[in-house]
Amino acid sequence: MTPLAVTDRLFFERADATLDRDAATRIVADALRAGDDGELFMEYRESEQISLDDGRIRSAGFDTSLGFGLRAVAGEVTGFAHAAELSEAALRRAASSVSAIAAGHAGVMSEPPRQTNVRLYSDANPLNQGDFAGRTGVLAEIDAYARAKDSRVVQVMASLGGEWQAVQILRGDGARVADLRPLVRLNVSVVVEKDGRRETGSYGTGGRSGYDAIAGEAVWRHAVDEALRQALVNLESRPAPAGEMEIVLGAGWPGILLHEAIGHGLEGDFNRKKTSAFSGLLGKRIASPGVTVVDDGTIPDRRGSLTVDDEGTPSGRTVLIEDGILVNYLQDRLNARLMGMAPTGNGRRQSHAHAPMPRMTNTVMLGGTHSVEEMIGSVKRGLYAVNFGGGQVDITSGKFVFSASEAYLIEDGKVGAPVKGATLIGNGPDALTRVAMVGDDMALDPGIGTCGKSGQGVPVGVGQPTLKLSGLTVGGTAA
Repeated sequence: MTPLAVTDRLFFERADATLDRDAATRIVADALRAGDDGELFMEYRESEQISLDDGRIRSAGFDTSLGFGLRAVAGEVTGFAHAAELSEAALRRAASSVSAIAAGHAGVMSEPPRQTNVRLYSDANPLNQGDFAGRTGVLAEIDAYARAKDSRVVQVMASLGGEWQAVQILRGDGARVADLRPLVRLNVSVVVEKDGRRETGSYGTGGRSGYDAIAGEAVWRHAVDEALRQALVNLESRPAPAGEMEIVLGAGWPGILLHEAIGHGLEGDFNRKKTSAFSGLLGKRIASPGVTVVDDGTIPDRRGSLTVDDEGTPSGRTVLIEDGILVNYLQDRLNARLMGMAPTGNGRRQSHAHAPMPRMTNTVMLGGTHSVEEMIGSVKRGLYAVNFGGGQVDITSGKFVFSASEAYLIEDGKVGAPVKGATLIGNGPDALTRVAMVGDDMALDPGIGTCGKSGQGVPVGVGQPTLKLSGLTVGGTAA
């Protein structure tokens, strides 16, 4: 059954349905008639979360939601209304509200997004795969395995989560598109203790797939092994030094620094409003030669991938920086139209209760030619940052602060002792010009990213090869 047929059943053909497709089409067409763009976004979502702490299931939840968001666009102005029901009465009320923004406006409705037959992930609902008892059993096995593996383990926390989102987008011209989106995630945290000192390590994995991709024994054992390894490394760590030094960033998840410090600044809304550090720099060199950054929402089964975005535009592979030159921004339909550019399939929203905006999907720096050994060997004294925790960034200036959850000193070209409490301080535009070597080991993150913007969270992916930066400020805790 096609996504359109599945969503028709969910939204229009249920036994308790109070909205039929023809009525919805007429109401949306009338509401958007005088505008430049807009759509009805209908959503059904099932989700569950199960967590274990110290051998016991601490929480378990299941939720379903159904609703719509109706948006009308006139010039730069957006009217948006939403409801947690799908009825003709609710849709008419929403249409009356949003159509007011186009009063007196002589708009010409934008062309609909092109159609696509590409399917980047399974349509199947992961929550229908296996049962609750089976998933709690996996969490219990994780706890037992971690404790048996090392006597220093004093606490184990693990969680499994899954969701299935069904969306249909209906435009004023009658064009329709639908998507069925699975999403799963496994997280493991381990606390170890030695001589009264406690440290934590964590690892997560996930993607747009069924539970079978993350709940298999080989997968969860790897997650435990990595969380335990990181905890034991931190147990031997010493306070990080502070000061300006050369930095080697690990491959994969450290791409979160690229996402936050650079990616947001390349989103269309910030550049149209000229509040980004990269505004007005298309065609200019903003990074070292060899730096190529793409946003790719078409990678099969990845957490940030989308067959179509939340405006109905097929997801794409957008080159943002090519060999150091800024060549594109990430666009939704509104900002693309106002900037005279093409939409890139990056119009995203958290749910039917939110309006879309330009957002990243899977943001990746492509690989280069240098080996990890070559990069580390070239550093006299520096920091090797393998994993990151939290961070903050200011979009306008590009300034960032990121904490390293796993890092090592580099001394005389060799990886030395692990350090704790290291933070990287800099700004995105400057950091791009400090990339001195790009590794040949490009890797994607394991599938755990969630991006926040303007109060909305959406799943994303990141990736990069190992990188050498010629210098960043490191905040440390060493006396």
